[in-house]
Parts: sequence; structure tokens; C-alpha cells
Amino acid sequence: MKRVLIVDDSISVARQLEKMVSSTGEFEVIGHAKNGAEAIKVNQSEDPDLICMDMNMPVMDGLTALRNIVAMDRNVKVVMVTSLGGVGEKFTEAIKLGAKNVISKPFEAETVLQTLREA
Repeated sequence: MKRVLIVDDSISVARQLEKMVSSTGEFEVIGHAKNGAEAIKVNQSEDPDLICMDMNMPVMDGLTALRNIVAMDRNVKVVMVTSLGGVGEKFTEAIKLGAKNVISKPFEAETVLQTLREA
């Protein structure tokens, strides 16, 4: 079972993601963070296999957190979540920084699950 950290400043989105991710028995949600700075700390203490992280958050955005997480070289896979759509500068930057994929909001459960399976 893959261990997943969910990072989103929206409680409703985080709950929606947790429900989707937990629904199959393939993934275990091991924690939540509401910004990139918290994500870095939880990544260090809980050692997740996957991080599902929003791009736009207060305190520290997802791209800055992604840079830091990739630099830690902990072999965690990161899937970014965004309301910006599937194209554009931030999408491209996330992939270049090491994100395995980017999911656009609003999302379907099967899209989220398939993306995490492939990460």
C-alpha cells in the first residue's frame, strides 16, 4: 500500500482527495498539510511514497515546496494539483522540477487514482 500525503489549503479539497485516494485500498493517507512549508516537515517526519500537492497555497506555494522536496532526494513522487488548467508556464515548471504529473481541478476520482498509480 502506498502512503500518501495530501497538501492543500482548502479543507474541502483535501477531504475530497482523501476520500478518493482512500477508496480503493491501494493508498493510505498518512497526513495532511495546508501549505508547502508544512508539506516539507511532514515529508521529513512521515516519509510518504506519494505527495498530492496543490500549486497555489499561502505561506509557501507548491512549486517552491516541490523544489525543496526534490532537493531532499527522498525518492518521494509528487503529483501537483491546480486550478490553472493543464497547460501553461506553471504546469511546465512543475514537470521540469520533478513532478510526475499535474492534475487539473475540478477532477474526477478515476483521473486522480490513475495518476497516482502511474506516479
